[in-house]
Amino acid sequence: MAEQGAIGTLVVAGVGLIGGSLALAARHAGRVGRVIGVGRSPANMQRALELGVVDEVSHDIAEACARADMVLLATPVGQMAALMHAMAPVLPAHTIVTDAGSTKGDVAALMRACLPAQLAQCVPAHPIAGSDLSGAAAAQYGLYQNRKVVVTPLPETAVAVLQAVRELWQACGASVHEMSAAEHDSVFASVSHLPHVLAFAFVDMIAAHPDAARRFDFAATGFRDFTRIAGSHPEMWRDIALANRDALLAELADYQAQLAGLQTLIADADADAMQQLFERARSARLAWHQRFVRGS
Repeated sequence: MAEQGAIGTLVVAGVGLIGGSLALAARHAGRVGRVIGVGRSPANMQRALELGVVDEVSHDIAEACARADMVLLATPVGQMAALMHAMAPVLPAHTIVTDAGSTKGDVAALMRACLPAQLAQCVPAHPIAGSDLSGAAAAQYGLYQNRKVVVTPLPETAVAVLQAVRELWQACGASVHEMSAAEHDSVFASVSHLPHVLAFAFVDMIAAHPDAARRFDFAATGFRDFTRIAGSHPEMWRDIALANRDALLAELADYQAQLAGLQTLIADADADAMQQLFERARSARLAWHQRFVRGS
């Protein structure tokens, strides 16, 4: 039974790791009464039902949202415009609309374009809990325990609506942090989007070698650790890279400059400068890891 003041019906569009895990955690915490899953894949929707991630499924976002108290858009960002356009005519006035996309400036712009009458009910959000796993089978109710969630409310967002979204994520075990959409996109271009595109590019480079199979045969833990995220969902990361293009291009330019500097150090056999660079990076990485472990 849902707690008093909780969400009666939650519609999750995109029942995968992110959306499915929120559904499981929210129900486990008693924060939702019923979950309707919406998705394009009949097989994934059937699996979500079998696993108890959702209570019912629909392939019609408008039909589901007409009954919703809250809608979570957990699809790739590139699919959200069509979903918002479809739900706009039928969305009840009280329904909260939020998302779980990895970029926020574009989501805020979509909400303005597609849901102009419901902006007070809109809360862009981003749970920091990604993985290379996908689909309903990847959902787990403890995914958000001690994880961060960023909310980037619109100027029009009602205080009570923002609080409802905060409380939902907090009930799932997350800590909620507020940023502007611009700050969010700059930060995550650096620490999330750039590493993913680098991993994809690096693996593609290795795979293009005539002796790629031989190289992969001898790849070990360093290759595994560096490239794990290249196993992530290609469509989702294509959309993220394009949605946050300006910030990502700026980060790529900085990284190319860093690589050029390192290339010069190697060419010049400047061992001292190379060691100083590696030591700075190691110290920064260890300091981050200590903070990360303390926060997890």
